[in-house]
Amino acid sequence: MRITPFLRQNAQSISAALRERVRRPALLNRLANAEDLVPLFKDDDYIGWSGFTGVGYPKAMPTAIADYAEANNLQANPETKKKFNLFVGASVGPEVEDRWARLDMIARRYPHQVGKDIAKGINAGRIEFADKHLSSLYYLLIWHLVVFVNLTLHPRVVFPQDLTYGYYSLRKKHGDPRKHLDWAIVEATCITEDGKIVPGASVGATPEILQSAEKIIVEVNTLIPNLEGLHDINQSFVPPYRQPYLIKHVKDRIGEPAIAVDPDRIVAILESRHPDNTGPNAPENDESRAIAGHLIEFLSEEVAAGRLPKNLLPLQSGIGNVANSIIGGLADGPFEQVQVWTEVLQDTFIPFFDSGKLSFATATSIKFSPEGFEHFYANWANYKNRLLLRSQQVANSPEIIRRLGIIAMNTPLEVDIHDLDIVVTEQGLADLRGLSPRERAPLIIEKCAHPDYKDSLREYYDRSLHECLKRGAGHEPHMLRNAFKFHTNFMEHGTMKIKNWD
Repeated sequence: MRITPFLRQNAQSISAALRERVRRPALLNRLANAEDLVPLFKDDDYIGWSGFTGVGYPKAMPTAIADYAEANNLQANPETKKKFNLFVGASVGPEVEDRWARLDMIARRYPHQVGKDIAKGINAGRIEFADKHLSSLYYLLIWHLVVFVNLTLHPRVVFPQDLTYGYYSLRKKHGDPRKHLDWAIVEATCITEDGKIVPGASVGATPEILQSAEKIIVEVNTLIPNLEGLHDINQSFVPPYRQPYLIKHVKDRIGEPAIAVDPDRIVAILESRHPDNTGPNAPENDESRAIAGHLIEFLSEEVAAGRLPKNLLPLQSGIGNVANSIIGGLADGPFEQVQVWTEVLQDTFIPFFDSGKLSFATATSIKFSPEGFEHFYANWANYKNRLLLRSQQVANSPEIIRRLGIIAMNTPLEVDIHDLDIVVTEQGLADLRGLSPRERAPLIIEKCAHPDYKDSLREYYDRSLHECLKRGAGHEPHMLRNAFKFHTNFMEHGTMKIKNWD
C-alpha cells in the first residue's frame, strides 16, 4: 500500500522512545500526526479499535477525528456529517467512545458497550447495536445481588469469529471486498523487527480486527512499558480450517508473543502518551464481603469432601466489587498455588499475587486502577512470568473452560435457575446441583432472597405450583399473568414490594 507524502516526517521529529519501540525502521517513515490523517476517514467507514474493558484502546486518532468534527461543526450539516460503524472487543474509554456518541458519530456499534452516552444513542434510535453472546455458558459458580431473576451471560467470544466470517460487513458497499473493515486503529507498546504488533494491557479482539482491516493505524504508547512477552496470540481461521486450542494447562502457550500483520497495510504510526482511563475499582462493601465469605466457605467444604483439589481448579471471576471481595478473600484464604483463567484482572489480583497464593493467571485484559497500574508497571519484572494475556476467543472458549474445569464466578443481573449449579447472594448460598426446577426455586428463595421478598416469592411459587399441577403442567411452575408483576409494580409505584398476587 502506497503511503501519501504528507504522512512522512523529518527524522529529527522521531522521539528516542518511539525509535526504540518501533524496531522495523521502514515503519518510522510512516510516522504521522493524527490531525493530518482525519481527512482519510469517510462517512460510513467500518472501523475496528483495539481495547477491552477500558484498557489498550486507541486515544490519539479517535480524539483527533472527534476534535475535527466538533471544531468544524460537521455533524450539524447533513452534507458534511460523518457516522462510522464501530467494532471493538468490549468497552473502551468514555473520553473517546462516549464522545463519539455525543457527537452522533456512531452509526452502529458491536458487540458490547457500557457508556452512558452510547446507551442513550442506542435507546434513542441513533445507534444500531446488538450484543453478541457466548455460544455456551460458564458452568460452576454464579452469584448475584438481586432478588430473584434469570441469567443470560454475554462475554464476547463469538464476535471475533463472526467478524472474520464477514457477517458484520454484508452490507458494506465500498472498499476492498476481501477486507471486512476499512480501518483498524490499535494501540501497541512495540513493533518488532518483522513488523509484528505487541499490544498493551489487553488483547480482546485485536488480532481479528487487524486481520479484517484494509488499512491499519498503530498508536505506539510510549508512556507505558514495552509489554513484550506478556501475550499469547494465535491466528484465526474460518471453517473448515479452524484449529483446536491445544491448551492443557493454564500456563500453556499456543501462539506467538505478538500479532502478525502485513506491514504494507500499516498506513501510519502515531506516538501516543495517553494513559488508559480506567478510574478506581468498585469498592467492596458489607454485601460483597458477605458473598465472598459464603463462597470461600463453600469451596473449603468442597475441598474437604474431596470434590476439589487443595489448590482448587482454575478460577474465573467477573468484575466489580463482588469480584474484588472474592479475590481479596482468596488472598487471605486457605488455598495455595491457585491458578486463574479469566477474562479481566482487577486490583485485588495484585495482593493475591503478592501473597504467594496465586501462582499463575491468564486473561484477555488487565483492568487496574491508575494506582494499580502504577504499581504493576513499576514492578513489571515481578509479575511478567506469572501472567499471560490471550485473545478473547481463547480466554472465553467454552471448550477450554469446560475441559479445564474452570470455576466460573460472575455477577449477573438475572439468573436462569436451569443453567448453573450455585447461586450466592449476601443472604446465603444455594447449592442446586442435582435438583429439579421445582426443587431449585424454593431453595433459592430460602437461601438467597432478601427477607423483604421471601414471603411474596414463596406465595408466587406455591400458587404457581398448585395451578400448574392442577392442569398437568407442574414441571416448571409459572403464573404467566403475574410473571412480570414485580417489574410492572416498580414502574408504576417505584417499588417491587407488591400487595398481593391477585
